[in-house]
Amino acid sequence: MNTDQPLTLLGGITPCQFMQQYWQRKPLLIRQAIPGFKHTLSIADIRQLVRREEVESQLIWREADNWHMKTGPFSRLPAAIRPGWTLLAQNVGLHDDATAALVHQFRFISDARLDDAKISIASDGGGVGPHFDDSDVFLLQAHGTQRWRVSQQKDLSLKPGLPLNILADFQPEEEYVLEPGDMLYLPPHVANDGVALGDCMTISVGFRAPTQAILASGMLEAANDQIMANLGATDGMYGYPVIKGPELSATYKDRGTPATDTPASIPQSLIDTTLTAINKVRFDNALASRFLGLWLTNLPENAYFEPGDDIPDVSAGLPKTGKITLDRCTRMMYHERELFINGEVAPVRATKSLRYLADHRELPCNAPTSQRLSEAELHTLLAWLDDGWAHYHAD
Repeated sequence: MNTDQPLTLLGGITPCQFMQQYWQRKPLLIRQAIPGFKHTLSIADIRQLVRREEVESQLIWREADNWHMKTGPFSRLPAAIRPGWTLLAQNVGLHDDATAALVHQFRFISDARLDDAKISIASDGGGVGPHFDDSDVFLLQAHGTQRWRVSQQKDLSLKPGLPLNILADFQPEEEYVLEPGDMLYLPPHVANDGVALGDCMTISVGFRAPTQAILASGMLEAANDQIMANLGATDGMYGYPVIKGPELSATYKDRGTPATDTPASIPQSLIDTTLTAINKVRFDNALASRFLGLWLTNLPENAYFEPGDDIPDVSAGLPKTGKITLDRCTRMMYHERELFINGEVAPVRATKSLRYLADHRELPCNAPTSQRLSEAELHTLLAWLDDGWAHYHAD
């Protein structure tokens, strides 16, 4: 993607301008971000989708001042003519190609942040109440109309005792009515309230926003895995030990320690040895990139792969025509020479061709570099085709 090319999706500004002027800064209303937009999934399709066990969903409704929420799957849903309810289908890109393709239009933002799409349908007056999100979100109107009220208020305190995060004192500052094709970008912690004006469908493209606590915890888990690998207790989920040599396998020694008359007191020498041991663990760029690569590409439990019907034998080389594409559920990233896919470290390096596949989610077979793939790369591609992680398209 040319990030200096104006996009209709962003109201005629470039991705670079959007990231500099709006991302994590202020809301942006975009009229006809996708002109004449009509999603391939209808309201009836979403009602059917949430019946499936593998689809995460929630039903939200309000009775007087009381908010209620029920989790799916749903065998029965409220009648369309009943006002005031909202149905949320999560991670729809895992289950629908068109939704996954829509999410990929936002790849001027790193895949490390880009998450998936949530689709909500609502009857007249439906909504989830005034609230705020911890992450960035693009709200694309897909069917009907919806009124959004927005505020950048500082007071984000919540009403206690509710199943939803409802703001205690919402003070709207701006109001917009969105029609199909219109889109609203909201940065984190912007208070908002969307209410359906008749039958309504909204697609929310959201972004990962891990807390520092989550990142630190993940790094500690990765480091622990490396320590256990060093001790021979495991092969190491992250592939290689951080510490080389016998340092961490050495046992604690306290030769020359005098007899004690306070046996319940923890020896300072043991505390010092513990601190020395942890300082030998290298929390470096290699460990961080390995942890993030595996964590960010790790798949939800409801991701499902189905191999194509016509899988070519690419072990001796790619066909002269066609292309390899990643499955809609596949997550693929790289850092320097390491390549990560679906929660695993790829058995091959992140070469130019495989980086192209990760960045563009497709690899033309007739590209010069594609015709010069190594034997290991070809066998890896064949394994991905067999597993349904990638697909071959002849045309």
